[in-house]
Amino acid sequence: MGSRSQAEHDHEQVRAGEPGAGVLTLAAVPIGRVEDAPARLASELEVADVIAAEDTRRTRRLAATLDVRLTARVVSYYDVIEARRAAELVAELKAGKNVLVVTDAGMPGISDPGYRLVAAAAAAGIRVTAVPGPSAVTTALAVSGLPTDRFCFEGFPPRKPGERERRFAELAADTRTQVFFESPRRLAATLAELGRSHGADRAAVVCRELTKVHEEIRRGTLAELTAWADPADGSGGVRGEITLVVAGVDRAVARAAVRDAARQARRAARHVDRDRGGNADSPAR
Repeated sequence: MGSRSQAEHDHEQVRAGEPGAGVLTLAAVPIGRVEDAPARLASELEVADVIAAEDTRRTRRLAATLDVRLTARVVSYYDVIEARRAAELVAELKAGKNVLVVTDAGMPGISDPGYRLVAAAAAAGIRVTAVPGPSAVTTALAVSGLPTDRFCFEGFPPRKPGERERRFAELAADTRTQVFFESPRRLAATLAELGRSHGADRAAVVCRELTKVHEEIRRGTLAELTAWADPADGSGGVRGEITLVVAGVDRAVARAAVRDAARQARRAARHVDRDRGGNADSPAR
């Protein structure tokens, strides 16, 4: 069975949505080395009726590298037009077309376009499936050496200073390992801000250019990483795709903080009770 007929067969097996509707497939693409592409990616690119791509030129280059001849209509699907394009793609799905979504790297919907289309397709009763594969989030977490049993993915931190400060303050007391994406231009500032909110000695890992030729994994405290990332300290600035992993607060420290807060609350309640009792015993005026 050829790749085209096999992929078509697979689509028939997973089609369980609205009768006559197509299938929406989210496909992970390599975050670095093209040989990391999922085995099914080539066949899905080959048989799709419509390919929604974050960057159409990149997708065409990827297809060529995988020796795939595209017959699908390839349309742009990036953040600025995501909402409008989602409605158009749902119409294609309702008309029986199979739609494949790919981003520049990693899994669609993970800090990349995809969520709105999935939500709209699910609301319309359309079958949604995925080609699992590379993700910078789980790759960085796995190589970080920090606890992986519980973690949260924060995407890109807020741009506005007030929002960033509030979000970092909330995360400072979180016991989960925290994963961020960040621009190399803002990395030094973000590390410094996290140092102020989480503590300069909090462990962290900067993963740069994961799985690529110039991959670099830098471990240290937030203070050490801030100094390393600061262009003024001679690093020349950090370049490339950045994934940042930050340790959660030590669980023993977190439990102690909860106990301390509970003691403070009980102490305050006793003061309130004493004040009320004193007022009740005082003579009327």
